[in-house]
Amino acid sequence: MTILALIGAKALYLLFAWLLSAAIGSWVADRKGYGERLGLTFGMLLSVIGLLIVLLLPARPGSKWKREGRIPGRGGRDQPGGGSGRRPPP
Repeated sequence: MTILALIGAKALYLLFAWLLSAAIGSWVADRKGYGERLGLTFGMLLSVIGLLIVLLLPARPGSKWKREGRIPGRGGRDQPGGGSGRRPPP
């Protein structure tokens, strides 16, 4: 039974790496202007290598990656992307 337990732990770690690479690849591809599906596909089919491919893709003009940078800011209402998400009163 010890052998099965060791295989199970390794499989769990590989499952976590696979799921995280798919989720992060989806988020990065969306920020680069390609849509979530492309990053999700690369992350699910190629795992960590797919995430690296998505990171190497050039960002499209006008994408969030170009406008806000690699990591989005957590600013207030003065900065783009910040605030409560509601419109200000007219």
